[in-house]
Amino acid sequence: MNTNEIAKRNDKSEKLKVFRLQDGQFYVESAEGKICYKVVIGNGTKSCSCADYTTRIEKDPTFLCKHILAVINGNGNIRNVDIAGQGKPRLDERFIKIIDGKEFALYAGLLDLAHQNHLAGIEVELVQYPAKDNEHTAVCRATISTESAGPYIDFGDANPVNCNSKVAKHLIRMASTRAKARALRDLTNVGITALEELGDLNDVAEDDSRSRFKSRKEAKPEQFKGGPTTDDRKEEKKQTAKTAEAERKPSDPEDKTAGEKKKDPKASDSAAAKAKPSTAQVKAIESLAERRGINGEQLVKIFTDKFNKPYVEISADEAKNFINYLQHAA
Repeated sequence: MNTNEIAKRNDKSEKLKVFRLQDGQFYVESAEGKICYKVVIGNGTKSCSCADYTTRIEKDPTFLCKHILAVINGNGNIRNVDIAGQGKPRLDERFIKIIDGKEFALYAGLLDLAHQNHLAGIEVELVQYPAKDNEHTAVCRATISTESAGPYIDFGDANPVNCNSKVAKHLIRMASTRAKARALRDLTNVGITALEELGDLNDVAEDDSRSRFKSRKEAKPEQFKGGPTTDDRKEEKKQTAKTAEAERKPSDPEDKTAGEKKKDPKASDSAAAKAKPSTAQVKAIESLAERRGINGEQLVKIFTDKFNKPYVEISADEAKNFINYLQHAA
């Protein structure tokens, strides 16, 4: 190599990032930052894994690529890398999906990471069988251990309201998966929510070889957060019907029918303002909040701003109006 060639390559090497693995071994980023090349310098030898070096060194034994020059010159860009931490298991990026700017972990990825951490066993117990008296809610408890840690225990529930319609017939299996996902997240120290914990998976388009998410161009606007899906509307109508039916049922066995006894309108209004919301109304509010990605704190704030009172003092009449508001909220 002549002086001019070395000068040109020195200029190119100035902005390259260098990572020191150990004495004499380095990784140097490419100019585009998409790949690293391994550089070894020591005992009078110099080598690089880049194509430029491997093709030209045979013709010119004095050839030095820009990656080797980046190491030789230092350029203030050499960083030490903690080799001890390199082998620490981490969640593969293939198992992280992004919906509306939020990251979600796939159950398959959590399980893969658990195996990397020497998973010893997973046990699942059906705590509650779905039945009419519990609104068809299945509850499972998962216990997970590794060879050196555990047990990690958590619960998962599934019912027709918090599940996509396509899996509503498989409530026990869904509750089991959710319980395992939550316990696996504790075990693997993954803070992001598992996709299987979501109540609506309509955003996912299944493929024979892989799963992918519809882009905004591919999917209808109402399929994204902020707009109810077709299944959402069906469930909301069912929930509203249940709420209306619960409100029509008399709370007192001795109540007379409308034709037998007329009530004072003012007294009725006063009673409605003081009456506690029914179980159906509470569940409808929780379900709508979950479907719109509203957490507990946000729900309380929305109610307080709208009704100018604490959420704990909500009445049956306010619950009815709040349900209607959440159903049409953007």
